[in-house]
Amino acid sequence: MAEDLDQLLDEVESKFCTPDLLRRGVVEQPKGCDGGTHSSVWNQAEATENLRSTETFEKEDDLDSLINEIFEEPNLDKKPSKLKSKSSGNTSVRASIQGLGKSCSPVYLGGSSIPCGIGTNISWRACDHLRCIACDFLVVSYDDYMWDKSCDYLFFRNNMPEFHKLKAKLVKKKGTRAYACQCSWRTIEEVTDLQTDHQLRWVCGKH
Repeated sequence: MAEDLDQLLDEVESKFCTPDLLRRGVVEQPKGCDGGTHSSVWNQAEATENLRSTETFEKEDDLDSLINEIFEEPNLDKKPSKLKSKSSGNTSVRASIQGLGKSCSPVYLGGSSIPCGIGTNISWRACDHLRCIACDFLVVSYDDYMWDKSCDYLFFRNNMPEFHKLKAKLVKKKGTRAYACQCSWRTIEEVTDLQTDHQLRWVCGKH
């Protein structure tokens, strides 16, 4: 019986365990955890695949680290913020300059020697776009004239803004400037801040 078993084993070894098959790596290996059999060729393929995947992951890690370094670069974060602050600052300065250029601040009245234009704290110019918020009339002005002392409210109410009617109460005087709306009038010789005259309801009408 034992001899029969030995002969069977020899036949199996001679048929299935030849040197060629061993060289090719087709001899079955012990079962894996998944319950299947793995040949040495399959093991080599898996090892190669694992090596490739490892290299791929390493490359991806390198790329991720490079991307993170780029985004964490402090200079990139600082430069745009500086540019933004500069541009916003310039915009606000331009806006304030334009705001000053649109209307007088403060509003000045002046004699005929005072140039007309946009009045500021630095440039004392007589406003030439005055409007009265009481009667809603534009304020007229006449250089080198003064109003006669006999002027009254009814005179301006009836004759504004026609010069040929108003000149009846205008008296020539060098260096003065006569201002009037439908409800108020003034004769001015020197630069005067409009805020100092609380009775006048005149404002700069420039927009």
